[in-house]
Amino acid sequence: MPRIETLRRVPLFDDLDETELQQLAGAMHELTYDAGAPVTIEGATGDAFFVLESGAAEVVVDGDVRRTLGPGDHFGEIALMQGAGRTATVRAASDLRCLALSPTDFREVVEGNPALAWKVMQSLSERLE
Repeated sequence: MPRIETLRRVPLFDDLDETELQQLAGAMHELTYDAGAPVTIEGATGDAFFVLESGAAEVVVDGDVRRTLGPGDHFGEIALMQGAGRTATVRAASDLRCLALSPTDFREVVEGNPALAWKVMQSLSERLE
């Protein structure tokens, strides 16, 4: 399953087993963006976590491109836990396909699997240190 292969490349999900990856993949939605389209807007409320499946995206802060993301890269993990304002604009540098997970969908997955929740929260905590 391509979604699971994409999620395997995300360090945030390193500790998840096959069943947990399948649960997470099943909760994610595929979104596409045309080159130049914004995926997130700096300052707007975060409403999803994204994993890039194909294409490239630029991370822009205060109008300056800070880095380019490619397949397997992700952003917006804070949006899973709280609706804080986005710290950057992310725009499609090419046609872009990504997987998105809303906080509501994430909550439904973790309520059904507390072990998955614990693993993701530990990984998230380590990344934020």
